[in-house]
Amino acid sequence: MSATHWSSGPRIYNVFPLLAGPLPQWTPHLERARRLGFDWVFTNAFHYAGYSGSLYSVKDYYAIDPRLVDATAGPPLAQLTRMLERATRLGLKVMMDLVINHTAFDSPLVTEHPDWYKRGADGEPLHPSAKDGDNKVTWGDLVEVDNANSPDRERLWRYWLRLAEHYAALGFRGFRCDAAYKVPGDLWRFLIERIKQSHPGTFFVAESLGCPFEDTVRLARSGFDFIFNSAKWWDFTEPWCLEQYRQTAPLVPSISFPESHDTERLATELRGDQAAVKLRYAFSAFFSAGVMVPIGFEYGFRQRLDVVTTQPQDWETAQWDISEFMTNVNRVKISHRVFNEEGPIERVESGNAKVVALVKSSRDGKEKALLVFNIDRQRTQSCQLMRMGHVFAGMSRVRDVSPDGPLQHAPDFQSGQLKPSGVHVIVGG
Repeated sequence: MSATHWSSGPRIYNVFPLLAGPLPQWTPHLERARRLGFDWVFTNAFHYAGYSGSLYSVKDYYAIDPRLVDATAGPPLAQLTRMLERATRLGLKVMMDLVINHTAFDSPLVTEHPDWYKRGADGEPLHPSAKDGDNKVTWGDLVEVDNANSPDRERLWRYWLRLAEHYAALGFRGFRCDAAYKVPGDLWRFLIERIKQSHPGTFFVAESLGCPFEDTVRLARSGFDFIFNSAKWWDFTEPWCLEQYRQTAPLVPSISFPESHDTERLATELRGDQAAVKLRYAFSAFFSAGVMVPIGFEYGFRQRLDVVTTQPQDWETAQWDISEFMTNVNRVKISHRVFNEEGPIERVESGNAKVVALVKSSRDGKEKALLVFNIDRQRTQSCQLMRMGHVFAGMSRVRDVSPDGPLQHAPDFQSGQLKPSGVHVIVGG
């Protein structure tokens, strides 16, 4: 993929550590990520886990979980460093989880620095919780850090800074900040400003799913480069997705994902419908400036990733291989500025309720893309091309760059035909 004169959004391949196994075994996954056209690799937390074994229940931030270490391949830190070096040689940047809202309940920090934790009326550390619909979910294996009001806040914040500095110095180019909306904006500004000073170009992404809009604004003002959006759950009909986009796009660009380590596998959700899975990947890649998928998405893996129990033996037999399609989508994405910015997105009338048509513009309006999706998974549907043609009025160059082949149209260009879950992309500039 050729270099461009604009800044491309991140294309992220999530190598889930427990599925990938010991670090020396990651090379094929890194090579595949590069072949698919990704430029970032994200690894979930790899630190030494506490009693529960959850990747996000960190006991020791400076040790690597034994499940990710090959006992015959030298010191654990050297194994991590070699993985980073291999990624760099492949042209990949690596992003890691920065988990600073909580630790494992059996972390030595709990006894060494008791003032760093939130505590209840009984003096015991509090467990973090969150709303899941009408239910409250509490994580008993975690204890919540008091980043806002700790009486020892200065030393606490310096601890997080040293942690981020340590991993940036090892070669990590970015941080995905877990539960970012639960951490004070002042702490994020403190960390982001200092890390970017010592390691220019370091990338910070806020995990912000489910947080109120005012928290998204706070994160945007804290210096984050990107946030994650909720487009995965859009049904292409309800107005909330485009409304959220209009609110957040002027503040901070976002990253879409068709599935993540926190969700069911899309192949399971869509009952093995390959065409529908391809549609959701294309939508994710073209809707927002960034895109992310977890390992195995390209093969239609069905088993949900688990932060405690997943292991390399859970690697599945491929249900399909949509690598070529994903590579084509990524190539189209990096080739057009409109897909790497969060300019205006509007719906246009397609003449068919089963065909969703979106117009996305670059921020300066000089480039536009018409995205056409057949959301009918069973039947071919037609759309009225002439009704949408005004999108490219005055533009000298209009091209069909559809990743699965050009739109089939009537001889007079009045109408087009989209196969079930068909995706068509036309770019003008």
